[in-house]
Amino acid sequence: MNSNISPSSEASLHAVDYWQVIRNRYGIILLAFLLVFMTALVITYVMPKRYAAVAVLQVRPSMPSVEVLPGLVSRNPGGMTQNFFATEFEVITSQKTLDIVIDELDLTNHWNMDRELVRRNLTGMIDAQNIRGTEMIEIQVRASSASDARMIAERVSKAYRIRRTELENQRSDQALAELRDAVTAQEDLVEEKRKTLTTLIRNEGIPWDPGMMGRGFYTPMEKADDAARKYAELEAEKIKLESQIETLLRYSGDQLMTYAAGLNLPENVIKSLHPTYLEAQRALQALQVGGLGENHPNVKQQSKLVDELHKQLDEGVVALRETLRAQLELVKVQAERLKAKADQEKEGAVDDGIARQSFEDARSDFETAQELLQQLKIKEIGEQMQRRISEDPVIVHADPVENQTPVSPKVTLNLALGAVVGLILGVGIAFLLEYLDTSVKSLEDVERYLQVPVLAVIPKEVGVLYKQSGMSPDAEAYRILRTNIEFNRKNPEDNAITVVSGGAGEGKSTTLVNLAYICAQGGYTTLMIDADLRRPRLHTFFDINNSVGLTNYLTTDLMLEDVILQTPVDNLYFMPSGILPADAAGILNSRRMSELIQDVKQRFDLVLVDSPPILGVSDASVLASEVDLTMIVVQHRKLPRNMLLRVKQTVENVGGHVIGVVLNNVDVRSDSQYQYYTSYYTYYAPSEAPVPTSGGKPKAQSKASPAPEPVNRGDQDDLY
Repeated sequence: MNSNISPSSEASLHAVDYWQVIRNRYGIILLAFLLVFMTALVITYVMPKRYAAVAVLQVRPSMPSVEVLPGLVSRNPGGMTQNFFATEFEVITSQKTLDIVIDELDLTNHWNMDRELVRRNLTGMIDAQNIRGTEMIEIQVRASSASDARMIAERVSKAYRIRRTELENQRSDQALAELRDAVTAQEDLVEEKRKTLTTLIRNEGIPWDPGMMGRGFYTPMEKADDAARKYAELEAEKIKLESQIETLLRYSGDQLMTYAAGLNLPENVIKSLHPTYLEAQRALQALQVGGLGENHPNVKQQSKLVDELHKQLDEGVVALRETLRAQLELVKVQAERLKAKADQEKEGAVDDGIARQSFEDARSDFETAQELLQQLKIKEIGEQMQRRISEDPVIVHADPVENQTPVSPKVTLNLALGAVVGLILGVGIAFLLEYLDTSVKSLEDVERYLQVPVLAVIPKEVGVLYKQSGMSPDAEAYRILRTNIEFNRKNPEDNAITVVSGGAGEGKSTTLVNLAYICAQGGYTTLMIDADLRRPRLHTFFDINNSVGLTNYLTTDLMLEDVILQTPVDNLYFMPSGILPADAAGILNSRRMSELIQDVKQRFDLVLVDSPPILGVSDASVLASEVDLTMIVVQHRKLPRNMLLRVKQTVENVGGHVIGVVLNNVDVRSDSQYQYYTSYYTYYAPSEAPVPTSGGKPKAQSKASPAPEPVNRGDQDDLY
């Protein structure tokens, strides 16, 4: 018993497990596949046939937008925009386009419908798509008739061409009208600017001539600047004269003479006399240094010369002072005049500048308006020429033709989809059922939930072994069961075993018969007791009459030898059920039944008791309490796990002991996890002696054989 298996390991399925689920439930998968496939086949068969006609058109993009004014374009975008083809597809199925088709083909009368319903039908029939990487579009029309599909496709392409041409002409007319309006408005603006400029020239008297610039003529502003410059020079001269006069008044003596001699004035005699005066002084000093006295004639004469020159210098300084005052007055008068003139010139220059600025602004506005008018006229001429040479916006490259092969329904595609969907649905249902299925699927399920070992795995469709001739690999599963029972019973004296199951039809009786046969072959004196007093079956395996048996023994004074029969198999004995009583549980739960079990345990090596389903009636619970061990037979993938747990609890509640579980009716071909447990099918087949038969078929004895005497089972423990 593997008790270390965790729930997380159970949830993790490998690829083999997925394949196992598919193999186990291939019937459901096949059924779902066939149902969906047949549904797709029927739907495809009953779907109406649709025929298609295709027209291939080249759609030229709209002309580029007209820029009426710089930065202002026409309201029509034009060009190949991102949503160009999507817009054209809408135009193809628009109301006005479809109305042209309806009127040309008279579809309202032809289909006997109102116009709105006809439009809806046409919209559903038309499919337009762009051919990748080209300016081509395909207009496909599907109809129940090939001729209708061709006619509608042809009329739709024609109607679309008409509509596209109308839209392009409307766009061009609108752009040209806007351009003409802009030219007219610009002409009026140019004329207005011209009048404004002419009025300004006349009112301000501006003799504007670009050729006069640079020929030596002063502008009013230049004259004002020149007058201001001269006034500044006179102011500087006046300040200079005032400074010189102030210095002459401040100095005296030789210092005054020296300063006056340095003045650069036109009538400055001091400048020429002062050097002579200094020379005369140096000569006088030389004479005095030479030792001549004051009364010496030369000294007197030189002193006289110095005095005269000094006197002349004094007179020159006075004259110079007067001259400076006269010049200062003259400069002041000139400065006042120049200041008044500069102010006048400046004021005139400002007025003239304002007038000239207004003139320049008016002239610039006029020239700009005139240039823009010229551009608009050029654009107008270009737009008119473009309209005369414009290309057809829609070109038909392939006219629709009648195609007699229907495009719908697509039989191959529908059936392929039906097959794929059916297969996916079947696999999904299989895994869903596998997820919802709580029945016993593996040995791990049994050992995890019941905490008891699995004694054997019995393959599917195993028959009654004693009726099979020659070597049968099915017998090996029961040999494994026999061995596991021997090693799992703790007490060798526990040789009375009842075989129970949760429900009917799980192979309990067949398992008991085959186990008894294998044990008898191994040398065990084996007794089979049919204690299923509800629906006994053991007698049918041996063709024995069950009119006298267990119930007769329990209710009468019959001897044990009167109800135990010898089977055609050596060492194998059988006690039929007898007449079916009204109260089976009451008969089984009796002292005589307990004494029977104790008696046969002494007489036989192994006692196998068949019982009814334990969850259906109480008989099996009574038998479980009477015998030593209980073996549960579980049919693979039938009994839910919670019911299996209830079977064990029922046995334990009455004091019984579960020795283990037999997993019966396992399809080892589909459940690959059990192939290890049944590998003897391919590796070897055990050699068995043929079962003794009478005339090739086992015969039941006509009367009961005496029951064997009690034996010492201790000598039989090592028969295996």
